[in-house]
Amino acid sequence: MAKNQTKYVDGFVLVVPKKRVKEYRKMARQGGQMWKKYGALDYKECMLDDAKPEWVTFIFPKMAKAKPGETVWFSYIEYKSKKHRDQVNARVMKDPSMQPTDPNQMEKMPFDMKRMAYGGFKVVVSI
Repeated sequence: MAKNQTKYVDGFVLVVPKKRVKEYRKMARQGGQMWKKYGALDYKECMLDDAKPEWVTFIFPKMAKAKPGETVWFSYIEYKSKKHRDQVNARVMKDPSMQPTDPNQMEKMPFDMKRMAYGGFKVVVSI
C-alpha cells in the first residue's frame, strides 16, 4: 500500500471472552479475507497487550467494561475514502456467506455485540 493512500477507517473496540479467542480469531481471519476481497486496503484485529500504561487514566478495559476473563480488541479496516468504504461494505453485505443461516446467529457470536463500539473515521494525519 502506498503511503498516505488511506483516507478513511472503520474502527471497532470490543471484548472477547478469553475462552472464545480462538473462535474469534477464526471469524476475524474470515472477515479480513472478505473485506480485502471486496477492496479494503487493510484489515487489522489487535488484542490488547499493555492494559495498564502508567501515564493514562482511562484505559481500554475500563472503557470497554471488560470483566475478568475477557480480552479487549481494537480493530480497524482501511479504505481510500468514505465512498469507497460504503462501496466495499455494500459488496461484503451482499456476499452469500454473510447472509444469516441461523436465526440465533447473533447470539452465537464469540463476543457481545451490544458491547461493541464502532465508528467511521476520516484520516486527518498520515505520515
